[in-house]
Amino acid sequence: MSTVFVVNAGSSSLKYQLVELASGASLASGLIERIGQVRSSAKHKNAAGGEAQEELHIQDHAQAFGWVLRQFDAVGPSLDDADMIGVGHRVVQGGSRFDRATIIDGRVQDQIEALSPLAPLHNPANVVGIRAARAAFANLPHVAVFDTAFHLTLPPAAYTYALDRSVAEEHRVRKYGFHGTSHQFVSRRLAELVGKPLGETNSIVLHLGNGSSACAVRGGESVETSMGMTPLAGLVMGTRTGDIDASVLLHLARNGGYSIDDLDTLLNKRSGLLGMAGSNDMRDVRASAGAGVEAARVALETYTYRIRGVVGQYMAQLGRTDALAFTAGVGENSAETRAESLAGLESFGIVIDADRNAGTGPDGDAKERRISADESAIAVWVVPTNEELEIAQQVAAVVA
Repeated sequence: MSTVFVVNAGSSSLKYQLVELASGASLASGLIERIGQVRSSAKHKNAAGGEAQEELHIQDHAQAFGWVLRQFDAVGPSLDDADMIGVGHRVVQGGSRFDRATIIDGRVQDQIEALSPLAPLHNPANVVGIRAARAAFANLPHVAVFDTAFHLTLPPAAYTYALDRSVAEEHRVRKYGFHGTSHQFVSRRLAELVGKPLGETNSIVLHLGNGSSACAVRGGESVETSMGMTPLAGLVMGTRTGDIDASVLLHLARNGGYSIDDLDTLLNKRSGLLGMAGSNDMRDVRASAGAGVEAARVALETYTYRIRGVVGQYMAQLGRTDALAFTAGVGENSAETRAESLAGLESFGIVIDADRNAGTGPDGDAKERRISADESAIAVWVVPTNEELEIAQQVAAVVA
């Protein structure tokens, strides 16, 4: 029963999961939040129903790992019996340097830290988690799995910005893309569902959550994606603008007195659905739209309009599209969003079956199901993502 311990460290949080490789099952998971604050919250649960929850002061990530290890001893499952083969770390930004999962040593850890200017909110936190985990699991190999690695197959035309080349090269400005582990997992599963070899399958994956991105995958390789140098670009998201005219920032700075930090906060934390409709929760926005709130209605139309445009663009780039998948929180759970995002694309070969989409078709509301009509030239599926399993599988491949 070989397992991998998967870590996702934030600046003040630690999310983890113990994944069994053979079955893909999660044997235990947990989340520690508000690390370094006066009161931290910590949760741990296992597949057998055991659970621990506590409010306490956790000073740093090293102390957080100490709490985690105590829960495995007290609540289970026992890590001594788990046959752990490695620890997998989600790392947001690998730049153009890391095109695959990589064993972490001192040099790799330093390189991840050196990429922090490209992901100042994420990579420093990832490094803090790596340091603490390497101390807690000193006898195991640690592997970095990068959000950006899957997208390093983008052609130059897709990743190049039309910026002064010397400036772009000096400051490493290019499209990197994110959500790579999710897009890789879902596109591989899509090929299995449509019964074609991965190398012969062209697909579009729509990862719609609080952060959202789209990806065009040709033969198992990412050839276009909506996020850019940072996770801000592309689709409308919960609190992020997605694509916006860069001159808007100049306008706000010159005429509104906005500082760089003000603009950063506005674009990343006060925009998207939250900025347009007052909530970053799709359920709340739909409820408001249903109650006649015009701002919420426009927000929904903007959200799905952007998705529909990306789907058409990616179909043109792929030339032939075999399948499309919705995944992540909104993609997996909002039938209305799925229907509205693909409305009017029947002439492109996408025909949605309303009953299947609503969960009242022959497969019911199964988490993974086909939602396109039998006559649809392009198969459309709901495919739950499993980034932790993808990370675990990549760790296993690297360790092997």
